[in-house]
Amino acid sequence: MEEQIAITLNNVSKCFKRYAKPADRLKEILLPNKDYSERFWALQDISLEIHKGQTIGIIGRNGSGKSTLLQIIAGTLTATTGNVNVNGRVSALLELGSGFNPDFTGRQNVFFNARLLGLSQQEIENKFDEIVGFADIGDFIDQPVKTYSSGMFVRLAFAVAVNVEPEILIIDEALAVGDIYFQQKCFDKLAYLREKQTTLLFVSHDMNAVHRLCDRAILLDSGRVSLWSEARQVIDLYEVNLIKHITQLSKIESMEQSDNSNSGFTSNAVSQDQDIDAEIVGSKSKSFDSGKAKVVFAKLLNISDQQVRVIISEQLIKLQIGILFLQSFDDPLIGFQMRDRTGLMIFQTNTFMMNKVIGSVSKNTLVEVIFEFKLPLFEGEYTITVGAANKGKGQWSFEEGLLQVYDSCLLKVSKNQESIIWFGLVNLSPSVRIQKYDNELLKR
Repeated sequence: MEEQIAITLNNVSKCFKRYAKPADRLKEILLPNKDYSERFWALQDISLEIHKGQTIGIIGRNGSGKSTLLQIIAGTLTATTGNVNVNGRVSALLELGSGFNPDFTGRQNVFFNARLLGLSQQEIENKFDEIVGFADIGDFIDQPVKTYSSGMFVRLAFAVAVNVEPEILIIDEALAVGDIYFQQKCFDKLAYLREKQTTLLFVSHDMNAVHRLCDRAILLDSGRVSLWSEARQVIDLYEVNLIKHITQLSKIESMEQSDNSNSGFTSNAVSQDQDIDAEIVGSKSKSFDSGKAKVVFAKLLNISDQQVRVIISEQLIKLQIGILFLQSFDDPLIGFQMRDRTGLMIFQTNTFMMNKVIGSVSKNTLVEVIFEFKLPLFEGEYTITVGAANKGKGQWSFEEGLLQVYDSCLLKVSKNQESIIWFGLVNLSPSVRIQKYDNELLKR
């Protein structure tokens, strides 16, 4: 039996008109034979087949067309060209409070929205307590939603969207709002819907959330599909493109600053653009290479400085990284990222974040950095990504990305037989204290 197709898009494109000034829009209405607009193609030639029960992440930088794509699938926008076929009841949470009348109470909006989604009055009444319980906004359910905080808005909107038994659920960044308890409740609900074979489309800038939820993912770039594949591959390429984008912006800023200061800027003041490509390493990973630095070695060592691939959980380990800088740099940084077997990032840091200054390096300088740490991890396999950049700033940003090599090292963590029995991701090494009290003593 063939797998049922939930969503099909054939050569879908969406064009918007942009006007230089408001008067041009009026001129075009009065003079219909003359065009005063500029065409902007938010989506171009999108073709996809999404099977029933799949969870699909849609990622990309701001302006890449993610929200436009979701609105076309949800039916709130019409494609300029191409065909869209959606097979199933759609529930969409496209933006904060979308579809809510601000003057209606929460109760009235629940009934109004659920009716729009195709539920009968009796079905809504049967589900109303479940929706209100999920939203957990108390007596505010009978207050106008214009009095709600943003958190209350999204609680109620999400509660309606996920509790009307949708066959296709579309979520655009809604999980970014709300406290941790509500977010955990949302993830649990989405896991339940996945078990029921609900098709989920999920837009987020939280890559861990995309990795956790999604089977496959779509990377949009300037309105086109850049990659449609397994979620981890798409996330890797997105991160590589982000490094490239940050580097290009930094170059532009440097050029503008040099021009403004009349410092005699020449073409040598900023290095020429390299052809930076994301290449598949092995079968699953991507790498970023600016051509300005390279990894000479990346080794895992035990406390005796012997190279290892297997280590016992909770024991000390050293990560030795050697980066050869092919150009001179003022203040480079070197870091690493560790991921588990599913690709979930569990740790990330670099020399800048650790307040360790490498300082200026000249051309063809090899810099060795040794990170020393314990691994209180659950038994299994882990990979280490190694990277370098120039001029760190903020918590996890830099002026220029130089290198990022995914899966540079493979590490297998084995069980520590001397430790407590535990499950999870990290051993918190808890202590425990037990006390007993006489029942008669407690009554006094």
